Amino acid sequence: MKVEGKNAIVTGAAKGMGEAITMTLAREGADIVLTARDTDALDKVANKVEQRGRRAKVVACDVCKEDEVFALVDSAKDFFDGRIDILVNVSGVTGPIETPVQDIEVDDFDYVVMTNTRGTYLPIKHVVPTMIAQKSGKIVNIAGTSGLRGYPMRTAYSCSKWGVRGITRTVALEMGKHNVNVNAVCPGIVRTPRMDKLCKAKAKTRGWTFDQVWDEYVEDMALKRITEPQDIANMVLFLASEDARQITGQEIAVDGGWDV
Repeated sequence: MKVEGKNAIVTGAAKGMGEAITMTLAREGADIVLTARDTDALDKVANKVEQRGRRAKVVACDVCKEDEVFALVDSAKDFFDGRIDILVNVSGVTGPIETPVQDIEVDDFDYVVMTNTRGTYLPIKHVVPTMIAQKSGKIVNIAGTSGLRGYPMRTAYSCSKWGVRGITRTVALEMGKHNVNVNAVCPGIVRTPRMDKLCKAKAKTRGWTFDQVWDEYVEDMALKRITEPQDIANMVLFLASEDARQITGQEIAVDGGWDV
């Protein structure tokens, strides 16, 4: 197993990609601290982790609030007897959909950028002292292909994902001397409830059908198929394992060729 005996924190672990990532790490031998604001959904995933014979702990946390993130990491250190090997930052929001820049409310812009960048920065801030002390660690941030190219009608979201890339590269440079790898996975459109919401909103704005929006996304991809949550989880597993020991500061697109 690729992460046998490792201890992992996964933010946004309750749904979609977060659940797939959590279950994949558990399948490959990791114990998990799961965090999100929706603890009911977290409890269900934690039960699945335990059914695989791994240890799981649920901690409610808003990753944009430093006191809650501090408490999360403190709780994880207690649960893991002081060692944290893996941090996966999944938590994030989508913000305004199909909205031109002049129509985005300032508060909406600030909320998306803060949530997706601050919600990545704070868990890193409070986890890296432990990784520095133990001289090892793997940090994987979920960015997005909208942070690799422009994304019309999604200014706030695209801005935030470019920001996650900046955090990833900078922290990788700082942490390299401590034997800590820091990378980002950049999903394209992934088959989750969030994608359904996106397609419905676009369809309503354009006067299209849901299927027309869906097909437009598929046609933009070289492989002509939608990314599944497990595709993202597989890449996270790779980056969290020793198979990726010599990879750091990188952004890897898992998008079916949307950003080609």
